[in-house]
Amino acid sequence: MNEFVTLAKRLADEAGKIVKRYYRQPFDVISKEDESPVTIADRKIEERMREILEDARPQDGIYGEEHGVKTGESGLTWVLDPIDGTKSFVIGRPTFGTLIALCEDSIPKLGVIDQPILGERWIGDGEQTFFNGRPVQCAPCASIETARIGSTTPAMFEATGPVYKNFNEGRFFWGGDCYQYGLMACGFVDIILEADMKPYDYAALVPIVQGAGGHISDFSGAALILESDGSVVACGDPGLWPEMHKRLSA
Repeated sequence: MNEFVTLAKRLADEAGKIVKRYYRQPFDVISKEDESPVTIADRKIEERMREILEDARPQDGIYGEEHGVKTGESGLTWVLDPIDGTKSFVIGRPTFGTLIALCEDSIPKLGVIDQPILGERWIGDGEQTFFNGRPVQCAPCASIETARIGSTTPAMFEATGPVYKNFNEGRFFWGGDCYQYGLMACGFVDIILEADMKPYDYAALVPIVQGAGGHISDFSGAALILESDGSVVACGDPGLWPEMHKRLSA
């Protein structure tokens, strides 16, 4: 695993250099077919990361948000989201991040959240999560009623329905993208509830939440893999999951 962690750090370092060139600078924003925004920074970051992977690990697969899927021969796939939270990046808000995951047979084994503007990086392997080199742990939480609950946007729940209404909306906060999962690993967020996610949105988050002692799955409780349905629920305290499952099934 050390070899892969070293390579993932290199990918994040290179991504951060490009992010800093464009952050709070004028650039064009393009709307994709799903109406989500993309910038020249997104595309250049992924191009650079793919270039590094092709040189260092040509036998591995690559699943990127901007440049598609390359099938590998090793059973390993690197899953890349160059800028998760492009809207935040566009308005100069530093809650976006670069996501890097390594999957074995579609199961996330290594995850990185990198926020280069703030100099913050989470790395998890499912057993332990580190924030800027020190181990971190999710916080205990006795009740869903007192939990701090996050999600990116209510718009992502069009297919599932507004399941967030089954929870105390006074405790809900919106926005944060991948950054909120890093905050969960550090003990500042208790529950995250999302839907309509793609593999590059969630693969890196799985080892980070699990390595910090949390629960993360789809709404049914199934493990998140590359073929999952896009629903995501994370609980910093795994003891919250049984009640969460009941409410999501209601």
